[in-house]
Amino acid sequence: MTGNAPPRAFSAATVLSIAAGAALFTLVIWKVGPAEIGEGFRRLGWGIALVVMLGGLRFAARAAAWIACIDKPHVLPFAAAFGAVVAGDTLGNATPLGPVVGEPAKAAYVRRQVPVGAALTALAIENLLYSLSAAAMIAAGIVALLFAFELPAAVREISEIAIGVIGLIFVISMVALWRKPALLSRWLPLAGRPGGTLRSKAAKIRALESDIYTFASRRPGALATAIACEALFHALGVAEAFITIWLLTPDPQSSLLLLAFIMEATQRLLTVVFKFVPFQIGVGEAGTAAFTKMLGQGEVLGTNFALARKARMAVWAAVGAVLLARHGVTASSALAAKDATS
Repeated sequence: MTGNAPPRAFSAATVLSIAAGAALFTLVIWKVGPAEIGEGFRRLGWGIALVVMLGGLRFAARAAAWIACIDKPHVLPFAAAFGAVVAGDTLGNATPLGPVVGEPAKAAYVRRQVPVGAALTALAIENLLYSLSAAAMIAAGIVALLFAFELPAAVREISEIAIGVIGLIFVISMVALWRKPALLSRWLPLAGRPGGTLRSKAAKIRALESDIYTFASRRPGALATAIACEALFHALGVAEAFITIWLLTPDPQSSLLLLAFIMEATQRLLTVVFKFVPFQIGVGEAGTAAFTKMLGQGEVLGTNFALARKARMAVWAAVGAVLLARHGVTASSALAAKDATS
């Protein structure tokens, strides 16, 4: 009875978040108008195929970063890593738990090529680098926004606070990498009862922390490669935004490249804040539409921009669903594989 409770709670959260997102999605589409949406997709035309291709290249960049973080003697083939990233992204986007399910799914996907423990350690390092690069991207986008556009006082104040928070996160991260504190392994023995599961995991968690802290000194070349791949991921995102805006608005009211950079930073922020909403349905469209309206570009651009991204996500989610089915990876099996290594 108790063992069934989490799945029921998980399903309820999924249904509620999807229902709320769908309602918001419908409201946004109704407000903008189906005719405007149809015109937007007419403007995109076959350009949507280029958007989908760029999305695939972004998956490839994350896969390459993950491969760089795999410790020897393990070798992760690119095809397996790419498939795992697509499959894990699909599962992570489909549930409110996001990375809690998506990252173990990647490790479960490649379990025949690399031991799950080694794959998860490399994923932890890659995710740390990705998170820091995403934070830097968001901060740079906010700075560009502050200098390029006249913003309401409240929005400007919130933006300045956000930059300060991101700066603080970087300082804390640098201090942690320098001091190498036992962030999790120190309190796990205190949190559990003697002989309990939490206490038994402390040593393995400490080993994972040590692998993360020493990665830069152990493998500086791999670190540089992984950072370059994360930078490429964001550069491809800006290229995708540039092409989408160019197709939707041949004559934008501001510098197209600058607008694309700010829009991509905004998408990173929306993804971080609303990761718990499956596929960010509704919130992506509403948030992007409100943002472009604030910039004087109109709600139609923001809505169609978000829908183009949603179309790209749908294509790759379909590919990911097929890969998950072929490899027998589910949320339960991914979490079970993760627990088996802890």
